[in-house]
Amino acid sequence: MMIHAFMLMVVMGTGEFRKTEPNPMYFRSLTTCLWYAEKIPRQYGNYAWDSYVDPRDRVTAYCKPVKVKDGLHIYDH
Repeated sequence: MMIHAFMLMVVMGTGEFRKTEPNPMYFRSLTTCLWYAEKIPRQYGNYAWDSYVDPRDRVTAYCKPVKVKDGLHIYDH
């Protein structure tokens, strides 16, 4: 059986350095997924001075709705 979930996508770098982290996390709640998506990039600093941040070190995170197999590890919190 397939269920709806939200996959946390973490992207490291920009441009030619851009790569998606290979081990996504799945959440039942969009609110919880968005909480992590907000916190993860913040641990790497403030992009108000983005010209000082090396493009390889920039981090973006967002949540993507997906259908996954029931039984896959899905976080509730």
